[in-house]
Amino acid sequence: MMARSAAAWCILVMLGLALAQEKGALSPRDALRPFNDLIGPWRATGEPATGTLADKQKGFWSEKISWSWKFKGDDAWLVMEIAQGKHFRGGELRYLPDKRVFQLTMFPVAENTPRIYHGQYDEKTRSLVVERTDAQRKIEERITINLVDDIRFVYRYDYRPVGRKLYSRDFLVGATKEGQALAVERKKGPECVVSGGLGTIPVSYKGQTYYVCCTGCRDAFNENPEKYIKEFLERKAKEQKP
Repeated sequence: MMARSAAAWCILVMLGLALAQEKGALSPRDALRPFNDLIGPWRATGEPATGTLADKQKGFWSEKISWSWKFKGDDAWLVMEIAQGKHFRGGELRYLPDKRVFQLTMFPVAENTPRIYHGQYDEKTRSLVVERTDAQRKIEERITINLVDDIRFVYRYDYRPVGRKLYSRDFLVGATKEGQALAVERKKGPECVVSGGLGTIPVSYKGQTYYVCCTGCRDAFNENPEKYIKEFLERKAKEQKP
């Protein structure tokens, strides 16, 4: 009986390791698929998270955000460009397979040194939470990106002195996809042959038309169309299996 229990335990451990390895083996492109809704241009407004209504109105600002895919070999990442941003002028979102974490690099408006954050994505809440410690300022920073739906997302910045438990909210930015109205029913379009997101740009190969979601995916497709068409067809075949 003990031998059977030990064998069963070993099997469970091996299965757990296999699942962990399978999850950790996600490619950057696959790991970043949940963020496909971010691709495209956004109009955004920001405000301080604390203070009176008058303080918030005084500190109110507008910015324009654009997300796109970038590719280099088997690597893939998302680029965030911010026009008229009050705190940040852009960023990059990557997935590090060896560490199984997401890495968000943000470029502050008033600094030349980028800030690099690491964290995880929660599929249930559709939230990415990343953190870093600023040793010079002796504070811990946290950025949360929440995907509200396919045309809205929010990012916020929190901080706390090193050694403290509670974070303080500094500011929050809410964004809505350009050209979209919240009250209008939205229709899904074709799927991006490269990323699996919403295809908005037509591309063609051997007389067949496909769609991509951004210029980054368009460039990747044009460089190696057969690779992405094959992966796209394999992915669709898997989705159709019961």
